[in-house]
Amino acid sequence: MTTPHTVPATGPLLYAEGLHKTYGSNAALRGADFHIDAGEVVAVMGPSGSGKSTLLHCMAGILPPDSGRVVYQGREVSSCSDAERSALRRTDFGFVFQFGQLVPELTCQENAALPMRLAGVPRKEAEARARQWLERLEVDHVRRRRPGEISGGQGQRVAVARALAASPQVIFADEPTGALDTLNGERVMQLLTEAAREAQAAVVLVTHEPRVAAYSDREVVVRDGTARETTLAGAV
Repeated sequence: MTTPHTVPATGPLLYAEGLHKTYGSNAALRGADFHIDAGEVVAVMGPSGSGKSTLLHCMAGILPPDSGRVVYQGREVSSCSDAERSALRRTDFGFVFQFGQLVPELTCQENAALPMRLAGVPRKEAEARARQWLERLEVDHVRRRRPGEISGGQGQRVAVARALAASPQVIFADEPTGALDTLNGERVMQLLTEAAREAQAAVVLVTHEPRVAAYSDREVVVRDGTARETTLAGAV
C-alpha cells in the first residue's frame, strides 16, 4: 500500500505531467511535461520569459504548480507539504544558480558544507566532505576565504561543490555560467557534468546558450509555457 503522496516507483527518476503555473494574468506554464533519468544531463532551453525557470522551480519543489504533478522516485512532490519539500531540497536536490548565491559571511568551505549542516550532518564531517569537493573542483586553495574575496569563476565552482557535497540525486542548475566569461564558463560546465555523471546524479540545466547545452545528453525547448524535446545534444 502506498502513502497519499506516493505513486509506483517506476519510470524516470523525476518527471512532470501537465504543469500549469500562472502569475496574475500571465501563464508561465501551459501543460508542460518533462522527465529525467539518473545520471542524465538535460538542457532546458528557450527565450527569456518562456517559462523555463518556472519549470525548474516547480520540478525542484520551490514553487507549487497550479495543476499537474511532479513525481520524484515515485513520490508526488507537488502534493507534499512545504516542510516535506524543504527536506527534499536539503537532502536529495542540489542547486547551482547564475550568481552562486553564496552566503557572504561564511567561508567557501562553510558555504559548501551548509546544506549538509542544515540536514543535521555534524560540522566536522560536513566540512571534510565539502573540502573533498572543493579539491575536486580546483578551488581548495580559497576554502578559508569569503565569497567577496574570490573571482566569479571560483565562486561558481564553490557553488557546484555545495550542490554536489551532499550527494544529491538531482542537481538543478539555472544559468550556471550566465555571469562568467567563456573560459570560466566552459570549465565550470566541464567540472559540473563530469562530477554529476560520475556520481550518477541527474542535472536539470536551464540555459539559453547552445555551447552550454552541448554538455547535455538531450535538449528540451520551452516556448510559450510548453516543453518539447529536440534532438540529442551529445555531451562534449
